[in-house]
Amino acid sequence: MAFRKRNVALARPPAESPASETPSSPASNPIATAPAPGTRPSPIDGRPTTSTGTPSLDSILAGHAGLSLGNSLLIGESGTTDYAGALLRFYAAEGVVQGHKVHVVGMGEVWGRELPGIAEEKDKRKEGKERAEKMKIAWRYEGLGAHGSSRERGSPFPSTGDAAADEAAVFCHTFDLARRLTLPVGSAIDYVPIPRTSSSPFTEILRTLQKHIARSPPDSIHRLVIPSLLSPALYPPTASHPAVILPFLHGLRALLRKYSTRLTAIMTLPLTLYPRSSGVVRWMEILSDGVFELSPFPYSHHESLATSAGTTKDEERPQGMFAVHKLPVFHERGGGGSTEGLGEELAFTLSRRKFVVAKFSLPPLEGDTEAQEAAVREASGNAMPRKEDLEF
Repeated sequence: MAFRKRNVALARPPAESPASETPSSPASNPIATAPAPGTRPSPIDGRPTTSTGTPSLDSILAGHAGLSLGNSLLIGESGTTDYAGALLRFYAAEGVVQGHKVHVVGMGEVWGRELPGIAEEKDKRKEGKERAEKMKIAWRYEGLGAHGSSRERGSPFPSTGDAAADEAAVFCHTFDLARRLTLPVGSAIDYVPIPRTSSSPFTEILRTLQKHIARSPPDSIHRLVIPSLLSPALYPPTASHPAVILPFLHGLRALLRKYSTRLTAIMTLPLTLYPRSSGVVRWMEILSDGVFELSPFPYSHHESLATSAGTTKDEERPQGMFAVHKLPVFHERGGGGSTEGLGEELAFTLSRRKFVVAKFSLPPLEGDTEAQEAAVREASGNAMPRKEDLEF
């Protein structure tokens, strides 16, 4: 009996033709090119994606495990805090590390010198060792715990053993806000000033951005960073007029569609000055591909969570609510196989090294021992069932 390996497609022999006798040109034999540094295909539909620098934010972007190229994000924040600014710095730092061209609007070199640096490798190994010490259970539950923590590390692919190759293939790095990123010679950051003379400052911004992209190599990746859009401290008073800001977003959307494999953009908006109930902000959200909202907790609420009985020493306290109003590539041309974040209560936590978006739940009441033990197991990543559930 002949044995044949299953699930292997049989190659069809090429059809012979008179033209096959002549040497073929290089264009007739296309070669699959490797993705650009810092990009990888989406697990949903294969479109190229790049990391925002925040693994938990990548995981809720409609199941694409990253920000699809040719799309934009609008992040609104209420209050006087600047948590959204940390997301922008992670996004810009990831672009610099990956060799992308980063365009920052309205900020100077001081903003670029404050980008977070990459966390040390020894700190990563120490975290992994501490996580392994907490897993004092059977090997099958230990494997589940390691699988659950892979999202937090941000790289679902196994290591190849080659340190140089692994570093080059890292999709999302781990940054440390206490460290500073050393910018390479001939900095990859382009600072776009906001003109004050013209009636519409955004016209010159779009023209400058398009000029840089057109002059760059065809395989280069660009990231547009717009901090505090329409802030009176940066923009003239006429910038918030619908006849000024909406054509800019139309033009930016056209650039994103034109360079759908080379350009992404993230903007922040102060919702205290421009609430979501206003018509111009609603139109800005319509013209953006993804819309998120950060609502920091009041100081008294944050302290109450710190003293709650459900808070453990290993649990990081949430600092505000994270609302998902719109996901990129979720309504257009299908896609978006995951609805995580839509209709769920999410909270964000900004620590020294990372910005984490996770599901929000109130801590258990004092005296509820069973709920407190469950909270401790969930915080430590230990999914081991109780002893009573294992008894027959």
